[in-house]
Amino acid sequence: MNTRTAVANRILELCKEKNLTINGLARLSAVPPTTLKNILSGVSKNPGIVTIKLLCDGLEITLTDFFNTEEFKNLEQEIK
Repeated sequence: MNTRTAVANRILELCKEKNLTINGLARLSAVPPTTLKNILSGVSKNPGIVTIKLLCDGLEITLTDFFNTEEFKNLEQEIK
C-alpha cells in the first residue's frame, strides 16, 4: 500500500468512527469539500501536512493519533 492510499483510508476510517460524512468533516475542519474529495479519490497525489492537521483538528485528534496505525507503520518503500 502507498502513502496516498493509507491517508485516504485513514480519513474514511475516522469519519466512520465519528459518524461523519465527508461534507461534515469538511465543515468541521475548514477544508473545502472538493479538496477532501480529491484526496479520497486520488486526484490529489500529495495532500499537505497542513491539510491533514486541519482534518485532525476537525476530528479532535492529534497528528500522532492520525498516523499511529499499523497501516502507516507497514507502508511500502515508495522510492524504487
